[in-house]
Amino acid sequence: MAILNNLFLLFTLNFQLLLLLCVSSEPPQTAGDASQFRTKFLELAKSPEVFDWMVKIRRKIHENPELGYEEFETSKLIRSKLDLLGVKYRYPVAVTGVIGYIGTGEPPFVALRADMDALAMQEGVEWEHKSKVSGRMHACGHDGHVAMLLGAAKLLQQHRHVLQGTVVLIFQPAEEGLAGAKKMIEEGALKHVQAIFGIHLTNQFPLGKIASRPGPLLAGSSFFEAVITGKGGHAAIPQHTVDPVIAASSVVLSLQHLVSRETDPLDSKVVTVSKVNGGNAFNVIPDSVTIGGTLRAFTGFSQLEQRVKEVITKQATVHRCNASVNLTPNGKQPLPPTVNDVGLYKQFENMVGDLLGEDSFMEASPVMGGEDFSYFAEAIPGLFAVLGMQDETKSYASAHSSLYRVNEDALPYGAAIHASMAVQYLKDKASKGSDSSKGHDEL
Repeated sequence: MAILNNLFLLFTLNFQLLLLLCVSSEPPQTAGDASQFRTKFLELAKSPEVFDWMVKIRRKIHENPELGYEEFETSKLIRSKLDLLGVKYRYPVAVTGVIGYIGTGEPPFVALRADMDALAMQEGVEWEHKSKVSGRMHACGHDGHVAMLLGAAKLLQQHRHVLQGTVVLIFQPAEEGLAGAKKMIEEGALKHVQAIFGIHLTNQFPLGKIASRPGPLLAGSSFFEAVITGKGGHAAIPQHTVDPVIAASSVVLSLQHLVSRETDPLDSKVVTVSKVNGGNAFNVIPDSVTIGGTLRAFTGFSQLEQRVKEVITKQATVHRCNASVNLTPNGKQPLPPTVNDVGLYKQFENMVGDLLGEDSFMEASPVMGGEDFSYFAEAIPGLFAVLGMQDETKSYASAHSSLYRVNEDALPYGAAIHASMAVQYLKDKASKGSDSSKGHDEL
């Protein structure tokens, strides 16, 4: 009996030793394996579990559009999804903004951004999930941007063990002219963050193609409104009036000279007068005329704003009128140009090539449109890109159109690109050593 006990003990010890050797011979799952997970992100994002989840979120937000700083239900939906994923977050930031955190809670920190607000437009597309709010519409893809970033959050949270740092998820309010990004920065959204990435859906490129460029991508932009005041009267006796219509006409023509006569032809600028409101009778010269428009420039933006103000006021004086100029009408703040960091651009290009194939990445041309992601990219190194959703068999309207639609087949690409870029950035940064030594207090 003693012999049998000894043999059993010897067998048990040998089995345990063999099991220990087998387990120790398997490579541990560490952050060093980040690349193998990154290559699977697109496949995972296209799976019904993730794709259907993103589509449902996108449609829910589309049905209930909210304007800048009013995105309370959108924010509530985002927080509920983060809660389900087990992602910690900070709220409120900039009234309705949400900031989520995934990873170690330690440096390096990299941010991914999505905007949340809708436009004051009536939707012209008849479909099952049409806007339920009259005069409100998601016509710039922000509902899709939120869905893609939540999709990325789902992927990253499932693979948080490979993150060599912390991913910061920025759900931003009030992109449409109300400087939500600026307010988020003022409230600490970029605390400890070393780089930030953003994606915008577009109909200008085919589905699955993504485009960006190093340096200036989008122009700085601002709006202006001017009230030119004279003295109204009967149109048959103009000599007894001070005609603000003549003054306004002269102002509109003179403003065009700022580009044609004062700007280097190789330096793109735009001055557009898009609004003229005067009298409402055929035989009455009005007391005042209101004009308004927009400015766009990559360089010399402040100087252009000053010249617009000078031209309006001095041309009004020539015609014996007075003029007041507002460079922030309706609270619309000027946006700086969106300038991509060259190093992040190269990193992004390489990542897209690995994830989607080299032919999926395209170099974009500069565009005179503006984006308040520029505030983020002005504060820290940033990279902004546009994700194609155009389909040859269907026609997708451009942004800010009442016929705008999102091609939901683009959502997995956006989620996978977001997640892959975060993993790659943290891996590269960690391998070089992070210069930040503090974690987020929120974590």
